[in-house]
Amino acid sequence: MEAGYLYELPSGGRTGARLGRPVAPLAVRADREHFVGVKITETELIAVLTDLRAEVRSARHLPLATKDVPAVVEAVAQVVTDLAGGRERTHCLGISVAGDVDKASGLVRYNPFLEWRDVPLADLAASATGLTVTVENDVNALAVAEQWFGEGVGATTFAVVTVGAGIGCGLVVNGALVTGGYGVAGEIGHIPVSASGPACYCSGRGCLEAIASEPAIVRQARAVTGDAGLGLPGAVDLAHAGHPAVREVFAIAGRAMGRGLAALVNLVGPEKVVVTGEGLAAYDLFEEYIRETFNAQAYGAAGKCPLVIRPLPFEEWARGAAAVSLQSLFTSR
Repeated sequence: MEAGYLYELPSGGRTGARLGRPVAPLAVRADREHFVGVKITETELIAVLTDLRAEVRSARHLPLATKDVPAVVEAVAQVVTDLAGGRERTHCLGISVAGDVDKASGLVRYNPFLEWRDVPLADLAASATGLTVTVENDVNALAVAEQWFGEGVGATTFAVVTVGAGIGCGLVVNGALVTGGYGVAGEIGHIPVSASGPACYCSGRGCLEAIASEPAIVRQARAVTGDAGLGLPGAVDLAHAGHPAVREVFAIAGRAMGRGLAALVNLVGPEKVVVTGEGLAAYDLFEEYIRETFNAQAYGAAGKCPLVIRPLPFEEWARGAAAVSLQSLFTSR
């Protein structure tokens, strides 16, 4: 309270017959501190400014002209200035980015979409913005957001699985985010689900991400149609129109997802799995195959685990980054 983060609500009076100080409920002073959260994608920055309750006050999208690290860091500094310029009580920035991230050091070990390796993003962003910076894997940050404000509220153990440019997973077990001994726990996209499947950029073969991510689906749809310019919207239209080979591409992706999700619930035993990401735009094409394979592969009572389909905008991913920075502010004290 002395630092101004909490304040007393009007007294509720004494409870029962006991003597002593009247009950004075406490509340968070939301405007005591502001936080910036930035989600970095291959093509743009999505940024939000939140208050101490992690409520979004404003948001920005900034296209990226290049994946070059200095240019991206400069863009982060620009969007921070746009959102927080002139606000004296903005000291913390959270950045979420896909791939192998070492939160403790702020190092992006590997991001396949930006083609980054060993980028000291926290240090670079701190120098560019003057803020205290926390860098986290994007799906882990989203899991924190879901734990605080979404489907994870009230659940002690749950998973967030994202489907889109990649396939990721954030795990909350017994109320705590699980990152594992090497910081890459939950990489469901690199579970092998097909011994004869395609090669993956991770150097493995038959990985879930190499079969069921958006790029993988587009790649297979182009192969079966012979249309080198086909994109995901066109593939979805062809499948909805009944093109048998393209429909089978989505069926294969759905079965692979079902195996991956079954492996997840068999290993971790979450109360629920939240499925989200831009790939949900095509969910109706592979939902049947996901659920059919999941039900066949989930062991015993694990098959009762609900799959919660929850479309979320990228602003929510950025809010997760802000929540991680808020969390870091208080856990570091």
